[in-house]
Amino acid sequence: MKVIVQKFGGTSVSSRSMREKAVMHIEAALEEGYSVVVVVSAMGRIGEPYATDTLLSLVRADDTVSARDMDLLMSCGETISAVIFGSMLRGRGHEVTVLTGAQAGMITSNEFGNARIAKIDPERIVKELKNNHIVVVTGFQGMTHDGETTTLGRGGSDTSATALGVALDAEFIDIFTDVDGIMTADPNIVEGARRLSHLTYTEIANFASQGAKVIHPRAVELAMQKNIPIRVRSTESNDLGTLVTSGMHFLEARPANDKILTGVAHSSRLTQIKVRAKTKRPGFQNLVFRSMAENDISVDFFNVTPEEVVYTVPNNHVSQAVNTLLALDLEVETIANVAKVAAVGAGIHGVPGVMARIVEALTDQDIEILQSADSNTTIWCLVHEADMANALRAIHDKFNL
Repeated sequence: MKVIVQKFGGTSVSSRSMREKAVMHIEAALEEGYSVVVVVSAMGRIGEPYATDTLLSLVRADDTVSARDMDLLMSCGETISAVIFGSMLRGRGHEVTVLTGAQAGMITSNEFGNARIAKIDPERIVKELKNNHIVVVTGFQGMTHDGETTTLGRGGSDTSATALGVALDAEFIDIFTDVDGIMTADPNIVEGARRLSHLTYTEIANFASQGAKVIHPRAVELAMQKNIPIRVRSTESNDLGTLVTSGMHFLEARPANDKILTGVAHSSRLTQIKVRAKTKRPGFQNLVFRSMAENDISVDFFNVTPEEVVYTVPNNHVSQAVNTLLALDLEVETIANVAKVAAVGAGIHGVPGVMARIVEALTDQDIEILQSADSNTTIWCLVHEADMANALRAIHDKFNL
């Protein structure tokens, strides 16, 4: 049995006309001989009646709603979407089985609102596929070992789709969205951004974690476990979009003069925090990070030296972070409204001069680099948020992306 998993996001199921386009992709896969598992998100975005954020808005800040009850509320959007989508497929003559995350065998941890998938028992799905049914599964939701409904957090439908793809040993996982694929940069900022035909799992994970919101990084990590290819595609096009794989077959075929960078991404609304001990204080670095963890403050982009700890936090956590550090009698300095610009490319590692070109590109635009770091596939620069757009364009142009 040749299985394909097709995930349709909120915009892809938001209206009847969009759902009709989604159905055409399902029927095309059937014609190619695939057994099809469809994963759906809630319909639309905030303001539309059944979107997850709209459901959340029904609960006021002063209402007493437990995390368990909140997951029950949030799971409704996908259930509504799946039933409507299944009905539409039946109206076109297809045999369809609609399953909740729990019915599809999605067993999760107990963290309401941000559960992790513990295991998947695909027996029910396999049975329905063998009966030549299209299986429509609610994304974003699962069930604990003791039967409680859970949701998987932001990007949860992507995670549902890739986890099912791995469990079913799918040929492809198609992520359908409102864009044609992964771009070299945000086209709303960089006019010359173009679509990428191929990406490695590592590249797309770095893109996603740095603000390219086409697919969730957790979903990429799951697909990478079994090397299941992902295609990021547009619901409104028959184009195959961007293919994401381990990348070895196409990386080996790249010509020697191929581009070093794949693209640039960004994340904003950050604050840089610098922390020093007022007097010589061995181990103060451990104190800093432990205090952040104990207060549930996520830290990123950190540099540690014997004299100083530097890192970023989201703007909305700054006051809590600073007050916590001051209570520990530490010196604290902040730079508000900064942004992280990431230059991503599987070809970076071992190539001399990449950082020199990035620095040159930013210096030519009088852009101050507040901090930097690198990995095998990514170089990050922290800049003032006011300089972010120019920084993206400058790097994009410097490397002829």
